[in-house]
Formats: sequence, structure tokens, C-alpha cells
Amino acid sequence: MNNKALLYDTFLQEFGKKGLANASVPNFITDNLKSGFGQRAYQIEAFKRYILFHTEDFDGKPSKPYHLLYNMATGSGKTLVMAGLMLYLYEKGYRNFLFFVNSNNIIKKTKDNFLNPQASKYLFSNKIVIGGKEIQIKETDTFESADKENINIVFTTIQQLHHDLNDTKENSVTYEDFKDKKLVLIADEAHHLSSATKNKGALFGSWEGTVLEILKQSYDNILLEFTATLDYKSKEIIAKYSDKVIFKYDLSQFRQDKYSKEINLFRSNYDEQERIIQALILNLYRQELATSNYINLKPVILFKAKKTIKESEQNKANFHQLINQLSAEKIDNIRETSTVSVIQKAFSFFDSKNMPSSVLARRIKFNFRFENCLSANEDKEAEKNQLLLNTLEDENNPVRAIFAVQKLNEGWDVLNLFDIVRLYEGQNSGGSNKTIGNTTLAEAQLIGRGARYFPFALERGQDKYTRKYDHDPNNDLKILEELHYHTKEDSRYISELKTALIESGIYEDENKFEIKELFMKEEFKKTDFYLYGKVFINEKIEKSYQNVKSFADLGVSKRDFIYHLSSGAGKISVVFEETEESSLEKLESVEPKNIKISEIPSHILAFGLAQNPFFYLDSLQRYFPNVASLANFMTSPHYLGSLGITFKGSTSRLSNISYQDYFRAVQGLLQSIESEIKLNLTEFEGDNFVAQPINKIFKKEKKIKVEKGTIKSNGQEELVGNKAWYAYNANYGTIEEKRFVELFARKFEEIEAKFTNIFLIRNERDMKIFNKFGEAFEPDFLLFCKQKQGKELNYQVFIEPKGVHLSDYDQWKADFLKEIQEESLKIDSKDYLITAVPFFYNSASENDFKKSLENVLDI
Repeated sequence: MNNKALLYDTFLQEFGKKGLANASVPNFITDNLKSGFGQRAYQIEAFKRYILFHTEDFDGKPSKPYHLLYNMATGSGKTLVMAGLMLYLYEKGYRNFLFFVNSNNIIKKTKDNFLNPQASKYLFSNKIVIGGKEIQIKETDTFESADKENINIVFTTIQQLHHDLNDTKENSVTYEDFKDKKLVLIADEAHHLSSATKNKGALFGSWEGTVLEILKQSYDNILLEFTATLDYKSKEIIAKYSDKVIFKYDLSQFRQDKYSKEINLFRSNYDEQERIIQALILNLYRQELATSNYINLKPVILFKAKKTIKESEQNKANFHQLINQLSAEKIDNIRETSTVSVIQKAFSFFDSKNMPSSVLARRIKFNFRFENCLSANEDKEAEKNQLLLNTLEDENNPVRAIFAVQKLNEGWDVLNLFDIVRLYEGQNSGGSNKTIGNTTLAEAQLIGRGARYFPFALERGQDKYTRKYDHDPNNDLKILEELHYHTKEDSRYISELKTALIESGIYEDENKFEIKELFMKEEFKKTDFYLYGKVFINEKIEKSYQNVKSFADLGVSKRDFIYHLSSGAGKISVVFEETEESSLEKLESVEPKNIKISEIPSHILAFGLAQNPFFYLDSLQRYFPNVASLANFMTSPHYLGSLGITFKGSTSRLSNISYQDYFRAVQGLLQSIESEIKLNLTEFEGDNFVAQPINKIFKKEKKIKVEKGTIKSNGQEELVGNKAWYAYNANYGTIEEKRFVELFARKFEEIEAKFTNIFLIRNERDMKIFNKFGEAFEPDFLLFCKQKQGKELNYQVFIEPKGVHLSDYDQWKADFLKEIQEESLKIDSKDYLITAVPFFYNSASENDFKKSLENVLDI
């Protein structure tokens, strides 16, 4: 990769992680995006980066007209970020948006997402309100007829745009039509815009040149490019984009953050028909396993042809013949010959559900009947079926199998694709020993699209959008977090495909990792503590507002809102003279005037409430369930009735406050109250701590996947292997976790002088606790001990060793530990004390940590 610094890195140098963390995203962005999507941390960062870019000056900031690029992984929600930025830029005065991409299919999907409130992937709230005014999203063919009060979007392809501008005919669009229009250009799949740059060609006459020419038509124009694919190895591309890449969240980070499925390359020596049957068995296994766990899932298979549509159509015909002839005998052949563990696990599951091979064949034939199979090859066919292809997760979408060549390599959104079957053999042409062929790269890209995670949750408080079983590889449900790519065993091809997948970031080289066996020591499992002991944990529950009876209960400060009255008074100063000439004899001084809400005409207050959906009665009663009516909300001293507005202005203005002044002041007050309330709102909260059996929460044994040759691969057995106080045989933790255990070993004799039944358990994702905002925290260690002297008191201490580089990111965890420590939860007639110590960072902070531990244990 070229070493030239990107704008992304310049941003971090200028503002730092704290600056980004402290930046705020306006409510009018988050409130007006569809609530079902939520906004993930990286999407919030994407918004913050643009907001800081737009509002702050800094070294290295590009000049106007702004041209920026978001490099975001496939499936990471680029269109949601586009929608949020549209809302932000509308508030900044932009009304006209030109959306373009290289494919008609993507245009149709995007229109649905932006314009159709009934679409399952519609991006906005039912009602969009900015500054107290309802906003519409409108499609337009030309900005000449654009609505100046709403968001206007022209949807087009880059090919059509280029053709219209460079092959001018009567009534066709010209560059002059964009002159001084203050336009936001949004380019999806934007890597197609850089072919001239990458190939060192002339910009004039190219798609790239056309877009840049539009951008130059107004100083205030903005071009926002979005792509998952940016060639960081190309000097030409880096030279173009070094001052434009404002956000980088690639496929590797997306996978590391657990938002994608894991990829499994399923190789076998079966013939084509047997490979298909094997995939069909896994498809039915996923469906039945999900159903038995109350997960609504219809898994989909993609059958991939190599080059031609004719091949794909023949594949489809062969498949229908196979389904018609599918029998129990063919399924038994796989049962008896496959040595792959997941296939044998599937058959064991079917046996446990009393589903013999005859039942399996019957169900597969029903699922994959002709009308449930879709071809997506020719343009006219793909366009006709675009709605089906982009709503595969919907309950009323019957499609189970898709047959394709290349049409789905870009712009395809699918969450429930779990198997891709490669219906051809051999290594792809075009590559060499050192390079990867284009066909293999396309296959890797398709696999990346299929790796989008299918959301599900099995328990209250579980994050439905991220993988849950990385640290539990034997869990049956792990197959719902995996995509299988089925291919003939071919070492050369598999090697090339692995290389392509690793380079894309969606696949980890399994040769770099090893599996470690972690188990509880036999002597620990015989202790009374393990057999009868308790661990106190809590759950994530929906936030209850039943006890909220005033603004104060939600953290709204009781202070008057200040509103400055406008005035035409002013004067002129001559720069190089000491005297001033004034257009007035004397400027009137600004004075305050306090007016209670009860003194403002009630119809103005009611109209102000009606302009903001947050203050609709049904919305208010969600957070203030004791509000009986809007009149009660307006007059009660617990709500608006206790507030006032301080008007500031000249004596003449204060004596002549108009209804419009009152209305604008009320709007400002309500927006201030809304922002303050939302800072303290949370959808969930942590419940009370309750006792659970130690032997039910902490697993006796598990497999741990670690990278070879790293700190984590060293289990610290020489220290913990023979210590009765350490529950497990090893500690496959970070360097900070290992240093903490070393510290604990040095302090053990001192602790043992006051306590008995001393046990340190490393939490291998066995339990989590939730703070007052419902955020989940998995503390690395739990220390248990029982006081020897005086009243019997059992301690449970949460401990979290943490790298200094993560301190800002995890500050909320440090705050949570501090809250637990200060509250020191005493439970069950004060026989138990639940407490915590601050982060243990490293040896440099060891003394502070030791003092805190000593204070908590009173030693």
C-alpha cells in the first residue's frame, strides 16, 4: 500500500479519538432514520467525521467544492449513511441531490429504499421532521422543477448521465443546467468512476471527467463517493483519493467486529449432483435448527455458473430434474459417505427429531419446487425479479434457490444466503503463480456479498446483529453464522481463492490459528464453592418509565430558555479612525425580560408542540406515562408549567413581542428540552443482580481459537497450572490479563490472611452484566472470597485488565465498574457483597490498582 497519508488519518491526528468521541450527531439525523435499523458505532463515527469536516477548519482540509469518499464494507450500511448525510445537508441548506451508480438494478433498489415507506428496507422514519417542519423525500427528473422546501433526488446511472451531458440534443440536460445549483452528488459503487485515473487515461470524455465537471459548476457543490472497493495498491488511486478518504471501514474490520458471517470453504470429491444434495441437506438443517430455537429463517442457496447464461440455464434445468428424482436413497448415500463433521451433525439432529431420509427428501422437494427457484441472468430478467432478489428475507418471499453467472456481484443485499455452490470445476484462467485471476476475484467478491449476517437473538439483551459463537466453535447454532462455499476438491484453485478472500479481509487464514483446550481443574470441580456457590449477574430489560413523573426525573434542568429578539439597530465603524459613525443616535442596550410559559398564549404553545412529533401525546406518554393530556403537559409544574423564557432585546422590542417571536422562542425551548431528554433516554437498562449457580454459568471445558505465536497462545500454565485458587488450567488472555494474574499471585498470601475460599475465574464469555443504559459488559475476571473473621460475608469482585490504547473507547466500562464499587451491592441479607475495582492497565498503573484492590478487600 502507498504510504501517502489519507484524509482519514489526518482527521485522527487533528481531532484524536477523544475529539471524535465527543462530537455529537444531531437528533434530526438519528430520529429521522428508521428506528428498526439502529445506528452502529461505526455508522455514528461516519456521521461525526462529516460533521466535523463540515464545521471545523484544520490542517489538510481540502478546498471547495468538497469531494469526499467513504470506503465502507459490503453490507455495512452505506445507504443508511447516505440517508443520514442527506438529512444533515438539508439542514445546512442543500435541497438538490443527484444519486448515480453504474447499474439500473441498483437504481431500482435504491429508489425503493429512499422513496417507498412500505418497503422493508426503507431508510427513513414514517415522518421526517427537521426544525419543527415536516420534510418530504421527492424524486425529480430535473432540478429546474425542484421543490425548495424538501429533499429532491434525481436517480440515474453514470452511463445515462454521461450520455446526456456529452451527446447533447434538443431538451437534453447540459452542464449549464447545473450552474450555481448548490448540489450534492452521491456516487454509489464509486470505484467505477476511477477507471480513467487507474489506467492513466484522459479524464476528458470519461465518466470520471463528467462527474468532476458537474462538481465544478458551483463552489458549494459536494461530491460524496461510496465504495467497498478502493485499490490502495494503485499509486494513481492513492494520489487521487489521499485527501478525500474521510472514512475507512473495510471488510476486515467489519468481520472483526462480528457483523458478518464466517466463511467456510466446503471442499469434497463428490460429483456435481452429490455436492448439490449436500448443500440441500445443510439448507434443511439450518431451517429446522432455527425453527427449533424459535428463529424465523428461510435459508437460500446460490448456484453459480462459470461464464455463460446458457450454462446457468442448463444448471437450473438439471437442478429441477434432480429435485424431481430426489429420493431417500440419494440422501442416505451422503449420510453414509460424507466425513464432514457438520454433515454428520446435521444427520444426528434429524435423527433426534425423528426425521428419516424419506422425510428429508420430501421436505427438500417441497422447499425447492419450480416456483421457488429464480434465475438472475439477463438484464430484463434481473430487472423483473429485482424486488424478489432484494427482499429474500421477507416472510412472503418464496425464493429458495438462485441461479446466476455475474449479475449479482454488485449491489445485491441479502442476509439469508448461507450456501454458494460452484457448478464448475478446475482453476480459473487469467491468474498466475503470483496473481489472482479475475474470475477468482469475482468469486471472492460474491462470497463477500453472501457473508452479510442474518440477525437473530435467543435471549433478552443479546445483540441480534453480531456473531455470538466465535468462542464456542462446538455450539450447534454456529452454523447460522456461517456461509459455506461448496466446490470440488482442487488444491491449486482453493489456494488461489483463499488468497483472494484473505486479501479482501472476509476470511482468516486457518493456518495462522490453533485450537487450545481450556478446562476446569478437577480439584476445583470438587469444591463446595463450585457445587453450591453463587454468582450474581443481571439481565438487560426494556427500560421502564413508569416512575418518571417530571422533567427532573429524566434529567431536564429547570432553567429558563434564553431567546434573543432580532433588531434592525446597528452602526458603522471606520476601521482606521477612532471615532464611530452610527446610523442611530445611540444603540439601545439589550435587557432581559422573563416570561413564564403560563403567560404565553396557549394556542401558540399548542401549535409549537404540534410541529414536533416528539411532543405528540403518544410519544410523550412513552417517556412520561403520567401525562394525562397535552393541556396537562403544558400547565403542570412538573413539566412545561414550571419553565419560562428569557427574552433579550432592546426596550422597544421587549415592549412589542409578537406572536411570531413567541412561536420561535417556544420552538427553541422545545428543541432544547427534546435534546436534553434524549441525552438521558435509553431503550434498555440493567435489571437487579440475582444469584445463579456457579456450575451452571461457567463452562467446564471449551475450545479457544488463538493466533499462533502470539501472547494469547501462551496459556501461562507455568503460573496458574498448579494454583488451587485459579479455576482453569490456563489463561489465554491478553498481556494485561496475564500481568494482572501475576500481580494477584504476588498478593495471594496477603489476601489469604483475611479470606478463605479464594477463587479467581477468567470469564470466557460465559456471563455478562448490564449497566443502567442496557450496555453489555463481559468482565475478564471474577474474584470470589469469603471473610474469615466476624460476620460471614462473601465477596464477588469484577476485575477488568485493559490496554491503555482502549481506555477512551471503553471509558463507559470503567464508569460502570466505579458505580458498582461505590454502590457495593449487598444481597441476600447482607451475606454477599458485589463490588469492583478500576481498570488494571499495565505495570505502570500497578500501584494504583493494588491500592484500590486493598481498599475493596480492606486488607
